[in-house]
Amino acid sequence: MARSCLVIDDFAKDDLHGQLRSIRQALVWKLEGLSEYDVRRPLTATGTNLLGLVKHLATLEAWYFGEVFGRPFPEPLGRWQDADGSDLWVTPGETREQIIDFYQRAWGHADATIEELPVDAPGHVPWWSRPDVKLFNIMVHVLQETTRHAGHADILREQLDGRTGVRAEYEEQIDTAAREAYWAKIERAAQEAAGGSHHADLSDTHCPVGTAP
Repeated sequence: MARSCLVIDDFAKDDLHGQLRSIRQALVWKLEGLSEYDVRRPLTATGTNLLGLVKHLATLEAWYFGEVFGRPFPEPLGRWQDADGSDLWVTPGETREQIIDFYQRAWGHADATIEELPVDAPGHVPWWSRPDVKLFNIMVHVLQETTRHAGHADILREQLDGRTGVRAEYEEQIDTAAREAYWAKIERAAQEAAGGSHHADLSDTHCPVGTAP
């Protein structure tokens, strides 16, 4: 019975770790081919931006797979008590390459923690209401956060230039006519449900690709 539990634990850890590795790569790919302005500019009313999402998740992994398990990330990080949203956007002095490198270094530290500790290894998250956790809890939490923000990035990228997907090799050629027909079908259904009182066109769903003002 004990052996069966170990096999299940190893399977769960390996599966979660594999999913996390995959979604990290998908998030970074969302930056590919975009200008410095477009990876940085705010694309929602709350300021959400692509490179800021990468910076945020790098900080998150460094915290959760570092300090939480007594394995501090070997570079200075802001204290969680002082979190002020500065990890959600990128200053002019920070380069795209620096942010991506930071994320990849955070991966390396996180991967080492995951590989070296058992899935039931204890940790402590002082900013949680129930701070005592296991590695399993943190893997699920970080995967959930990364997947959520990768979904944000997917929508932001589609707004910029219409590109979608998770990996370059799976990307399909954009069929503008097919997209417009599909959009129109959904719009007609929405208008019918609303009594035909709303009017929109496809351009309302996109932030135009821009250059620095």
